[in-house]
Amino acid sequence: MSGTNHYYGDNVNMYGGRNNQGIVKNQGGPGAGQQDPSLTAALAELNGLVARLRTQVPAPDAQLLDESLPAVSPDAAVPAQERHRALMAIAGIAATVGAVGRPVAEAVRAVIGMISG
Repeated sequence: MSGTNHYYGDNVNMYGGRNNQGIVKNQGGPGAGQQDPSLTAALAELNGLVARLRTQVPAPDAQLLDESLPAVSPDAAVPAQERHRALMAIAGIAATVGAVGRPVAEAVRAVIGMISG
C-alpha cells in the first residue's frame, strides 16, 4: 500500500518472459486471518473475570479453568470446536457458583454470540 491507494486483490509481478512466478494471494481483503477487535476485547475481559473467579472456586474447578484459559486467550489460534468446549466448561463452573459466577457466565454468552453469529 502506498498513500491512499489500497490493493486488496491478487498481486501478480512478472519479470521477464520465462518461468514467471510471483502471485501473492490476498484473499479476504484487509485483516484477513485477524480476529474481530470486539471479539478480542470480549475474550480479554472474559480472561480477567475468569482469573478473579478462579480464586473463589474449589481446587478441581480452578484446575479446569486453568486448562480452559489457553483456548479462550485473545491471541490464541485454536479451532472453533476447542474454543467452544472451553467456553462451555467455564460457563458450567460459573453457573455452579451462583452470583459470584454470573459476570463470567454473561461474558461467556457474549463471546459465544460473537463466534456463533
